[in-house]
Amino acid sequence: MLDGVHSDTEACVRAVRSRDARFDGWFFTAVVTTRVYCRPSCPVVPPKPRNMRFYPSAAAAQQAGFRACKRCRPDATPGSPQWNERADLVGRAMRLIADGVVDSGGVPALAARLGYSVRQVERALRAELGAGPLALARAQRAQTARVLIETSALSMSDVAMAAGFGSIRAFNDTVRDVFALSPTELRRRAAKPVVDRLGVLTVRLPFRAPLCPDNLFGHLAATAVPGVEEWRDGAYRRTLRLPGGPGIVSLRPLPDHIRCDLSLTDLRDLSVAISRCRRMLDLDADPVAVDEALSADRVLAPLVAKNPGRRVPRTVDGAEMAVRAVLGQQVSTKAARTHAGRLVQAHGEPVVDPVGGLTHLFPSTEALADLDPESLALPRSRRATLTGLIAALPTIDLSVGGDWESARAALAALPGIGPWTVDTIAMRALGDPDAFLPTDLGVRLAAEGLGLPASPTALTTHATAWRPWRAYAVQYLWATGDHPINLLPAG
Repeated sequence: MLDGVHSDTEACVRAVRSRDARFDGWFFTAVVTTRVYCRPSCPVVPPKPRNMRFYPSAAAAQQAGFRACKRCRPDATPGSPQWNERADLVGRAMRLIADGVVDSGGVPALAARLGYSVRQVERALRAELGAGPLALARAQRAQTARVLIETSALSMSDVAMAAGFGSIRAFNDTVRDVFALSPTELRRRAAKPVVDRLGVLTVRLPFRAPLCPDNLFGHLAATAVPGVEEWRDGAYRRTLRLPGGPGIVSLRPLPDHIRCDLSLTDLRDLSVAISRCRRMLDLDADPVAVDEALSADRVLAPLVAKNPGRRVPRTVDGAEMAVRAVLGQQVSTKAARTHAGRLVQAHGEPVVDPVGGLTHLFPSTEALADLDPESLALPRSRRATLTGLIAALPTIDLSVGGDWESARAALAALPGIGPWTVDTIAMRALGDPDAFLPTDLGVRLAAEGLGLPASPTALTTHATAWRPWRAYAVQYLWATGDHPINLLPAG
C-alpha cells in the first residue's frame, strides 16, 4: 500500500466493492447522497461510484460535512499504519496528536515539539490529511467520547471531561455533528455498558488481522519488570505514568480485539492511555503488507506462513526502555528483570493495585538522577554506561514525536552504547519498523539454523531485501528458538 491511497479512485472503489478490511484506516469513503462516511469494509450495499468521495482521514470527512456511519463505525478503525512507520513531520505530528499534545497545549505546543512553526505544521497536515491539527484532535476526542458513552456507566459530564472537551456544550455539539445523534441517544442505542468496578474503564482495542498474540504478549510477559508489569489471569498488566497521575492497564488478547481495562487517576488521561497501549502492542500495523514483503524471502516464508501477523512489542515510555536496554546488555532475560526490579523497588513511585501485584511506576529520569552507581550489582563499565545514559536522557527525545535519526545519533555517541542497544531502543521505544539486531545472539542462532548468513555484516547485507520491515523479521527469527518470549503464558 502506498501513501495517498485515497487519491487512487479506482483502487478505492475496488476496495469498497470488495469490502476489503485491509484498507480500513487507510482511507474513508463518504457518500454524497446520504452525507455519511464509512470504512471500506462497511457491510452495507456499496453506493454508486459517482456518489463516492474518498478522504485520507476521518477528520477530513467530518470537516467536509459527513457524519460517521452508525453501522460500520469508521471512527473506531485501527489507525493508519503510516503513523507508526513514518519518521517525517506528518508521521511525528500524528503520533503526538494521538498522545494528547494538542489537547493539553494546543497547536503551538505541537509545533514546538516538532521544531517547526505553527504555519508549517498546519500546511503539512492539511496537504496530506485534508485537516489541520485541531480538527484531527477533535476527531480523536469524538471517538474517545463515543467509546465512553457506549461502554461505560460514566455520567455525560465525566465523559466530556475524560474525552478532553472544554465544556459540555462543545461535547454535545461535537457528538451531534460527528454521529448525528445526541450523547443520550448514542448510549440508548448501545448494548448494556460495562459497569465500572473500582473505577475501572473497559474498552475494546481493534486491530488489523491477522494478529499473533504469542510473541506479542509472550515477550511482554517474559521480560516483565517485577512491580511494574505482570501476567495475571490471562492478561498483561502494567503501571502507566500519565499526565494526570498513575494508571494501571490490563490487556487481554481476544479473537477480534484486545480487551483493555484501565484504572486512571484522572479521566482526562483516557485517550492518551489508549494511544500508548495501542502503540505498545503495535495494533496499528499492517500485517498483510509486512508479511507479504517478508514472505518474498524463501527462508522467512515458512515462518510467516506458520504464524502470520507477528507484531513488534514496544513500550509506553521511551526513557524506561532505554534504561532497560542498558540493564539487559549481555545478560539473560532473567538477570535483566532482576536488575530492573531492584531499580524499581529503590527508586520507583509506589502505586496501589487492588486486584494484582503491581507496586510501582518505573522510575522517572528525575528520580534516577541521584542514583548511586555503587548500589548497582553490575560490572563497573555497565554502571558507567547506565549513569551516562541517565544524565543524557533529558536531552534525547525518545518520545513518540521524536526524530529517529537524531535520537539514534545521540544514543550512539554515549560511552558503552553500541549498535545492539541503539537498535533495541529504536525498535521498542522509537517504533522504527526497520530497526535490526544482527549482533543479537538469538538472531544469530536463528540465522545459522535457517542457513542464513550468521555474521552480522553478511546478515545485514542479506536483510536489505527485508526493508523497511526488518524489526518484524527479527520477531520471526526469534520465533525459531524456545525462549519464553515466544509463548503466550498459561493462565
